[in-house]
Amino acid sequence: AARDAGQPASGQRGTEAPQAAHAPYVVLARKYRPRTFDDLIGQGAMVQTLKNAFAQGRIAQGYMLTGVRGIGKTTTARILARALNYERDGIERPTIDIAEPGRHCAEIMESRHPDVVEMDAASNTSIDNVREIIESARYKPLLARYKVFIIDEVHMLSKSAFNALLKTLEEPPEHVKFIFATTEIRKVPVTVLSRCQRFDLRRVDVPELMAHFRRIVAEEGAAADDDALALVARAAEGSVRDGLSILDQAIAMGSGRVSADAVRAMLGLADRGRILDLFEQMMAGDARGALAALSALHRDGAEPVQVLTDLAEAVHAVSRHK
Repeated sequence: AARDAGQPASGQRGTEAPQAAHAPYVVLARKYRPRTFDDLIGQGAMVQTLKNAFAQGRIAQGYMLTGVRGIGKTTTARILARALNYERDGIERPTIDIAEPGRHCAEIMESRHPDVVEMDAASNTSIDNVREIIESARYKPLLARYKVFIIDEVHMLSKSAFNALLKTLEEPPEHVKFIFATTEIRKVPVTVLSRCQRFDLRRVDVPELMAHFRRIVAEEGAAADDDALALVARAAEGSVRDGLSILDQAIAMGSGRVSADAVRAMLGLADRGRILDLFEQMMAGDARGALAALSALHRDGAEPVQVLTDLAEAVHAVSRHK
């Protein structure tokens, strides 16, 4: 026990002061998760629509958030729950001007507020789970203005669960709001979609992702080449979380210095010069040489599908140049 506590085995107290416990490491995707609508990047149309709706008091009873993985659906749902329940001195109505933390904000963003219920439909698919929500919706909120139900991956609910939800979703009590999130909007019944305001979160463009990553690299006290950030942003395919996961790994790999060569090696991306050589061989009709070059790229770790994507970009660049 003495050893476990960091004390000398003899039982006598050591002369050195105990070291302060280090804070646990938090991955970049969680550390830099948006907390207000202003922090969301690439979703200007949605933010403007919500801003106008809240200003006019036209707040829907249900919202449907859809988009690719890692684009910010669950985060947006929590921020929206903050806006619906925002309270501080002088503000007693829903607002999206939530830069200053309100009474309920910390608990909502940390998923521990009693009136903001988050449910993962992937592991709670049955009608019984939905019945619990319907039963809970009858009762007024304990502390906040609204009782908000956030259902993630809502397309995973069973058909009977969707049917059970319809009536409550169409005519919920005035103190209840629903926020749904899904990556598979086509699997959500039309009867549910027609009862919600739908927001499609768009993929974030490469320049916006690069600017976002550049700010985070500076915050972390690291350094990154623009070419490296461009590679990370392209590999993210519009997903902020995917990009931050790659950036996190690249910073660790380079000990705080992110270079394009290191990112290529990490992701298995082909070197641009070798792609152009392969492109020249293809255009010259050198099938043997092109196949040998592709084989060499594959052997060095490049994914064939990524090589084809890079070739398509090369064709596009040459066509624009000509």
